[in-house]
Amino acid sequence: MVVSSNPRIVLCYPVEPRHVAAIRAAAPQADVIDAGQERVAAELPAADIYCGHAKVPVPWNEIVGGGRLRWIQSSAAGLDHCLVPAVIESDITVTSASGVLADQVAEHGLGLAIACTRRLPLFLDQQRRKEFVRRPTRDLTNATVGIVGLGGVGRRLAEVLRPFRVRILATDWFPINKPPHVEFLGPPASLPTVLESADILFLCAPLTPHTQGMIDAAALAAMNRGSILINMARGKLLDENALADALESGHLDSAALDVTPEEPLPTTSRLWTAPRLIITPHVAGQSARRIDAMTDFFCDNLRRSLTGAPLRNLVDKRLGFPEPGQPSAA
Repeated sequence: MVVSSNPRIVLCYPVEPRHVAAIRAAAPQADVIDAGQERVAAELPAADIYCGHAKVPVPWNEIVGGGRLRWIQSSAAGLDHCLVPAVIESDITVTSASGVLADQVAEHGLGLAIACTRRLPLFLDQQRRKEFVRRPTRDLTNATVGIVGLGGVGRRLAEVLRPFRVRILATDWFPINKPPHVEFLGPPASLPTVLESADILFLCAPLTPHTQGMIDAAALAAMNRGSILINMARGKLLDENALADALESGHLDSAALDVTPEEPLPTTSRLWTAPRLIITPHVAGQSARRIDAMTDFFCDNLRRSLTGAPLRNLVDKRLGFPEPGQPSAA
């Protein structure tokens, strides 16, 4: 990656003046622009480096055609917001934020799992009705857990779950470096084995052409009756109507989603009224230190780029995520 000696850096994540100052200190010769969502589409065509996550339409074909942008540092682990065909086919370097917020996402996943197994929505609803009624609960302890995607979040989730003495089965595109507390780690083709064994299934995989819609009606049917599904990755990994069907039929015990196929979730979606479903509004990665952590990571990668050191979380654009065996945020 070759960037000009006085690069123009465009930011599109919620920075404060102190974050901009830290970025300027890491790259003293750079012109740093805090574009925000309001100006990112207009500012990006003249950027050398871009750090952020645009949630508005961006003219990627124009940007790539201009030939100036050399590096995209995503401020999110997911890359579906920027890995459009034009970027994939270009020589633009892409790095992700995979692992930067793994602690927070894993905590949220644990909270959702406990909320489902200990029936917290049911008991909170009873509390609102002033009903003091004991009802059956489930156990997370000693459960068989499936993790689809053993990347930064998946590995941290496995660590967080370890004290509950769970049996962990996982799949990953690169099924290597299996942690000792993970009983099984297999390739994507081993997903059926995990589906038919898991009491609780966590989705932690990136959204790519290979994973979009992977949890469809057939996959849900392959899960044990009475199992629990938790999605903390991307909403389009699963079929919305198939999930609603599985909950309404009682095939799934319950489910929890921090992400939905469309965000915000339309009021007409069946998910709003599906039984035993918890929905949180894409907040798993929230943290009091979120922007600090992202800025620290970007500044480290900036310094690496200026010294020629390998960038952390370098993405294989055709796969849609970083390959293992390179510097990472985890």
